[in-house]
Amino acid sequence: MAKAKAPTESKKKGSSSSLEQEVVLNLMRTNDRVQIRLSRLFREHGLTESQFNILRILRTEGKSLPILEIASRTITVVPGITGLIDRLEKASFVERERSKDDRRVVNVSLTSKGTAVLSQLDSPVNKLHTELIGHLSQTELNELNRLLEKARESMTDSDPEAD
Repeated sequence: MAKAKAPTESKKKGSSSSLEQEVVLNLMRTNDRVQIRLSRLFREHGLTESQFNILRILRTEGKSLPILEIASRTITVVPGITGLIDRLEKASFVERERSKDDRRVVNVSLTSKGTAVLSQLDSPVNKLHTELIGHLSQTELNELNRLLEKARESMTDSDPEAD
């Protein structure tokens, strides 16, 4: 039997929310559900979402990166990037090395163990993405992607911390 849909905020009795408010609330609800599912998957592999994101950034780059460069590429703002790197290093997923040119710069690189855990996650992450939004057509996915990027445009101009 199909699951009953919860009423949207604007359809609830006595609600006077705007369409913009309804959209933001829907984005927040959707994000919450996605975060829960991703967190559960990463936890099974001993990682948090932020740690996975750092490993993903390093694999995509294919070389070591300075810690501040990694922080600038993360999906969410990571105030404790050093602590995250510490935990990843303790788990032998990354290695740190001071730059020979500038001793203040610490470069981080992916280890073979870090590469292995990412490889183990590739299929489950792709499967989860399909479970979460695979019911949308290619056209709908492209449109959703375009609209989300467009929505963020105004945020980057008003918030220097946003990407």
